[in-house]
Order: sequence, then C-alpha cells, then structure tokens
Amino acid sequence: MSEKREAAKIGFLEFVVLAAAMMSTQAIAIDAMLPAFPAIVRTLHIANENHVQWIVTAYMAGLGCGQLYWGLMSDRFGRRPILVGGLGLYVLAALLAGLASSFETLLVWRFVHGLAAASAVVTRSAIRDLYSGRQMARVMSLTFMVFLTVPILAPSLGAFILWLAAWRYIFIVCGIFGAFVCAWAALRLPETLHPEYRLTLNRSHIVGAVRLVLLNRSSLCYTFAMSVMFGGIMAYVGMVQQIFGEVFHRASLMPTMFALCATTMGAAAFLNSRIVERLGMRRISHTALLIYLAITGLHTAIAALGMEQLWIFVACQSATMACFALSISNFGAMAMEPVASVAGIGASLQGFMSTLGGALVGALIGRQFNGTVVPLAAGSLCCGLASLLFVLLAEKGRLFRGHHTAGEQPAVAQVEGAG
Repeated sequence: MSEKREAAKIGFLEFVVLAAAMMSTQAIAIDAMLPAFPAIVRTLHIANENHVQWIVTAYMAGLGCGQLYWGLMSDRFGRRPILVGGLGLYVLAALLAGLASSFETLLVWRFVHGLAAASAVVTRSAIRDLYSGRQMARVMSLTFMVFLTVPILAPSLGAFILWLAAWRYIFIVCGIFGAFVCAWAALRLPETLHPEYRLTLNRSHIVGAVRLVLLNRSSLCYTFAMSVMFGGIMAYVGMVQQIFGEVFHRASLMPTMFALCATTMGAAAFLNSRIVERLGMRRISHTALLIYLAITGLHTAIAALGMEQLWIFVACQSATMACFALSISNFGAMAMEPVASVAGIGASLQGFMSTLGGALVGALIGRQFNGTVVPLAAGSLCCGLASLLFVLLAEKGRLFRGHHTAGEQPAVAQVEGAG
C-alpha cells in the first residue's frame, strides 16, 4: 500500500519531464560551456586551441566510466537513491570545476563532473522498469524531446552568463540546475524497481548479467551503432565554436545556429514518439540512418570542393541531427529490449560503451580540425557507415524487418497512467 501511495505522487507527464530533466544535467554541462572556450583559452593560458576540446572529452570520459558504477548500484539498491546521490555529487563537482585555477585541475573536476552526471543513465533503467517495446521507444522519444531543449537553450545561456560575468559562473549555474533537479527527484520520484527484482552484488550475478548484455548480438550491435553515431555528434559539439569562429568568422552566431540545429533534433524526437508505435522502431531508425548517410555524403562532397557556406552548413547539420534523433532513440530502445531482466547493468554497460566510445570517436575527429568543415563532414559520414555495418550485423543483413510485439507489457506499472 505504501508503494502505491508513493507512486501516486507523480503522474505520467511529470515522470517524463523529470526523467528528461535528470538526463539534461548531462547536456547542460557540455553545451553551456561552448561559448566560453575562447575565454578559457585566454584565462588558463592554453597554448594549442584544439586542446580546449579536452574540456568536453574529459567530461565525456567520466560520463562513460561512471555509468558502469551507477547502473550496477541501482540494480542492488534501487533507482531512486542512486539518482538522488549522483545528482548531489554533480552539484559539488560543478562548483569545484568553477574554482579550478589551472587547465589540468579543470580537466580533473570535469572528469568527476562527468562521473556524477553518469548517474542519469539510471533514468533509462527506470523507464525500462515501467515500459517495453514500442511503448518504451515512445516514452524515450518524449523524454529525448524534452531533454533536447537544453542543447537549444544552453549555448545562449552560456553566452548570456559570459555577458554578465566570468566563464566560471557557468559552472555555478550548472550546479544550481543540478540542485533543483536533485530536490525534485528526492521529493517526487517513486522507486520503480520492485524489491524482488533487486540483485545481490555477488560475482555470479554480475558475471551473468554482463554475459547477457555482451553476448546478445542485437543488444551489442545496436550499442555499437549508437556509439559511432554519438561520436559524430560529439565531434560537432567539440568543433562547432571553432567552425563558426575560424571557418565562417561569425562566432557570435554560434549559439543561435546551434539552437536551430538542436531544434530539428527535438522535432524529430517528437515525430518519432508519435509514429513509432504504428510504424515500428526498425522501419523508422533504418530509414533515418540511410538518409543520414546521403546527407553526410553530400555535405562531405560540398566541403571537399570548397563550396561550403554558412547556410549550407546549418542546413546539412540540421538534417543530420534530425536523422540522428530518429535513429538513436530507437537504437537505444532496441539495445535495451533483450536485457530487461538486468536493466540497470544493461543500461550501464550500454551507456559506458556508447558514451566512452562516442567520446573517443568524437575526439579523434575533432583533432583533425584544419580550418575547414571537411573533417566534421567526412567524420560524420564514416560514423554513419560504421553504424550501418553494426545494424546489418544486428539484423543478419536485413533492414526494415518487422518486430514481434506480442506480450510487450510494462514490467512494472508504478507511475500513474503508465499503462
């Protein structure tokens, strides 16, 4: 009875928005920093401007590594205490990063910041506790849509803070946002994992769960497909300030154009939430991936021929990011589907591989920046080709296969209106 009273505290819409807010703590710590890169280079005396991209890479490395720990703990102790504890550490790390006196110290605290932000991966486990199949894909798309308001607004927020104060205050704002979400979760979030489904942290259970995640072909290949696609987006995030400043000489337009590109991701995620239960995850994501390849191939040709213009870049990047949204949310749902019995460890391993892999791929592409858009466009194309290879491996060479939905029912219905 107490569990039912606790679940009644929060409705479906609030659960979706809260889940998105918890996931958004990861994004705001990246995107709000982008306009501050030139100021950080000057203040901390960074000799090579390409090295400033390590601010993103260090955070993403922590984000990837931390997901192994938080997801495992959530399978043992439940989703709610892990999310609240992780958010508390997030606030502390954000404030300490803002006080960093050297570039090396900043990178250390950015790594810790990422470790703490990784606790948001448990949100995926909570969603998987409640939903499965196409319904899970719909909820993840709605969450992703709300989550994407942060990349739309964060660079403008960062630019506004820089107009008023030093770049260090961006970290303070991140901490304030994290504290708000932490309090909201502590007061309103119910526990979605039933006690009987909690795992004991012994070797046999952990090894069995890891084997289930790593030896399932579909789950593993779709996780790799997410990883390389994510790498293309990470390359864009790391290079976008330099592209607008050094290629187009319009650095002041970066927050607005970044927001425009992110808006297409939000629109695509909303579209996916409306059609995925009718058309299916595979049909949508595979079509989006093929369109992604066509767009990035065209963009690479335009950039290589020296025909790149600002409006072409924004148009191609907007379309690329829309296709990314249509593919990645469904890839994530399909990767989680076979590992429902170990959703916490499953989300952790998948998050670790996709985040750390994406960060490394993005860093590799970012280091190739040469004053043109070619490295980004060509790198995105390569990421799409690699993703297609993994999808073909997952589907045994056949795209657009139908998906059996019989028996796809929510595992636990603890959120009001969740059925």
